[in-house]
Amino acid sequence: MKPNRKIIGLTGNIASGKSTVSKYLIEKGYEVIDADLVAREVVEVDSKGLILIVENFGKEILNEDGSLDRKKLGSIVFSDKNKLSELNNLLHPLIRNEILNRIKNSTEQIVFVDAALLYETNLDKIVDEVWCVALDDDIRLDRLMKRDNIDKSDALNRIDSQGSNESKIKKADIIIMNNLETEDLYNRVDEILNVMGLDKPKS
Repeated sequence: MKPNRKIIGLTGNIASGKSTVSKYLIEKGYEVIDADLVAREVVEVDSKGLILIVENFGKEILNEDGSLDRKKLGSIVFSDKNKLSELNNLLHPLIRNEILNRIKNSTEQIVFVDAALLYETNLDKIVDEVWCVALDDDIRLDRLMKRDNIDKSDALNRIDSQGSNESKIKKADIIIMNNLETEDLYNRVDEILNVMGLDKPKS
């Protein structure tokens, strides 16, 4: 890896505001490797990931064009922890390898790895420090229901599919609370970057 390179893990549970922080970092010129986007790429049509999913979950999780029906697969795994674990065991190694390749090929001195399941997939082992975006559970539940237009039961299933807020907060090096307005979230990120000496113009 590049000498003196800093790899920062960015995590936070669903509807925490992690993606908002990620987009803000990109706007400021930082490189962000988004594990969700990588996860989509490793299950594209004819990919190894999609072949593995079909072998384990059947062809009924495919759309007519051969692409993955994410909604159908989600309805299966988010209501069955064993099925979710099975899916994760199939895809996490593929996702991890692709992220490692992107870090290796990056020319940037600072690289963020945006991953909700940073700890669960052991990606925390490849970063120098972890930033966790968090907010109160009741606010997060309400935001998730409104954002995805789902009922409380579905929202709770999705929340329960990830590790607890508390465990992520305890393990993280930097906590970014997101209980207030978006502008306050941006200010907190700027403050952290400034204190750490990372908020510098990009070449």
